[in-house]
Amino acid sequence: MYKLSLPFDTIGMFAGILCTIHCLATPLLFIAKACSTTCCGDAPVWWIMIDYLFLFISFTAIYFISKSLNIKWLKISFWISWIILFFTILDHSVGIFILPQNFIYLPSALIILLHFYNLKFCKCKTETCCLETK
Repeated sequence: MYKLSLPFDTIGMFAGILCTIHCLATPLLFIAKACSTTCCGDAPVWWIMIDYLFLFISFTAIYFISKSLNIKWLKISFWISWIILFFTILDHSVGIFILPQNFIYLPSALIILLHFYNLKFCKCKTETCCLETK
């Protein structure tokens, strides 16, 4: 049987970096839109959907990485960070929790760092490496 072997840590880090760039570009989009029209101050729907695209990509990367992770704290950290990112993006879309606008950088940066840690320190050449130490 063919096993899918993609660099999910690299994909996750790349998606996180693109997400951060997207988040940093949002204020510039609002400024450009305000200068060109006085109609409305909301972001276009396609721009908001990019948040959910990055969320889906990060979910996929974390899902496949966590299937092979042996380090429990790392797996839990990935999922907690993703859940916080999900609720942050949801809050930006519908305004449920009223989180600060810049809060989104915390879970996305944490996911990038966790992917980097996993990529750098948890690439196993044998089945006994990267086992959780108690």
